[in-house]
Amino acid sequence: MSGVRFRLSAMMFLQYFVWGCWFVTAGSWMAQGLSFDGAQIGLAYGTFNLGAIVAPFTVGMIADRFFASEKLLAVLHLAGAGLLYVASQQAEFGAVYAVLLGYALAYVPTLSLTNAVAFHHLPDAARDFPRVRVLGTIGWIAAGLLIGALAIETTATPLRIAAASSVAMALLSLVLPHTPPPARGQRVSVRAVLGLDALALLKDRSFAVFAIGSFLVCIPLQFYYAFTNVFLNEIGVASAASKMTLGQMSEIGFMLLMPFFAVRLGVKKMLLVGMLAWAIRYVAFAFGDAGSGMALLYAGIVLHGICYDFFFVTGQIWVDQRADAKIRAAAQGFLTVLTTGAGQFVGSWLSGRVVDANRLATGHDWQTIWLIPAGMAVAVLLVFAVAFRPEEAAAARPAAA
Repeated sequence: MSGVRFRLSAMMFLQYFVWGCWFVTAGSWMAQGLSFDGAQIGLAYGTFNLGAIVAPFTVGMIADRFFASEKLLAVLHLAGAGLLYVASQQAEFGAVYAVLLGYALAYVPTLSLTNAVAFHHLPDAARDFPRVRVLGTIGWIAAGLLIGALAIETTATPLRIAAASSVAMALLSLVLPHTPPPARGQRVSVRAVLGLDALALLKDRSFAVFAIGSFLVCIPLQFYYAFTNVFLNEIGVASAASKMTLGQMSEIGFMLLMPFFAVRLGVKKMLLVGMLAWAIRYVAFAFGDAGSGMALLYAGIVLHGICYDFFFVTGQIWVDQRADAKIRAAAQGFLTVLTTGAGQFVGSWLSGRVVDANRLATGHDWQTIWLIPAGMAVAVLLVFAVAFRPEEAAAARPAAA
């Protein structure tokens, strides 16, 4: 079993190393290397969110029915490697957007495929999966440290490193343990793939508020993913990509502390603390700088652990507990499409518009830019604090519609 666990751990490391190589710094490459404006950068990042909306079709309608997961991983990563390399050669927005969209459609499905492979081969998923999955976070950190150390954040080189790593991931996939399609021979509907069976949960007021709040809060959240590296490079922070890995380091730490806080705070307070952390992060960015205000920038980055774990992970756990076993997978799929898909896609578009609206003769008015998503996060937090009442959830769980 140790050999299998080693291969699964290597799979997770490479899966997230590929993503971490290019995703963090792509905005800086587009802004400084290609002179794209904020709207174009936002739209380019939005391709990943479109991939999150389409990915359930790839996995649910194709992978789960016709192909072994490890074989499909190899094909998708090999295609992704080619697309990343082609993207690194482009200079016009239309071409970059089209290639990144193609890449998102290839890469995003691999996130759930790697999870499926790991779950299938781990004897005790609850005990063993976190130990394997943490290698993914370490892979992301390693990518950020490498790109920062090489000082190549504003170039296309990170995409080429990601492309080479994707080839390595494709080769590794060929030696992963065989994972047959779990739904071979079964009838799968579009409704089931999109998680629409979970719409029955919207009859419960607490779940409806949670769903709407999650969608809305993901709009300001996308400002961080699309423009933090652009911001740090523009104000003169050295090795910004390396410094941003502190966010993933804190994510590991707070993940370990989550059981401690969950018992003492409960679901609602955990979610509210997560939302508040996003607002505080943006305020820290608004008033920080590369000189005497560097501590504020570090604080905003380190808050990532609370931002992500307290809101997203807590929300996933609550949905898993709230949904009936028959629609549990559908509920998680619906939540992903709603947040990583629709919510963050709107956030990608809006963040680009806000950045362009605050362009100066030299650079941007970053204080105004960051205070806007901070205000949005606070507004959602206040409504959520009043309207979300998980203790009022109906005792009976709705069955699939």
